[in-house]
Amino acid sequence: MQPKTKQRLLQAYVELQQTAAMLYEAVQEAADDGNDFDAILLEARADKIFEEAENINTIISEMEE
Repeated sequence: MQPKTKQRLLQAYVELQQTAAMLYEAVQEAADDGNDFDAILLEARADKIFEEAENINTIISEMEE
């Protein structure tokens, strides 16, 4: 893997992790406000984004081996 490609993937990984964290915070806020539907929606999206970040991390790890 080219260093530039690895750098871009790492950047995407970090940004996706940050986005997922922000959404998980929003889940808690929605739950605290009693907005169960919003909390469920936000959590579903956060889970998908977190999963994609982990997939990118796996690709980076596998390419380093």
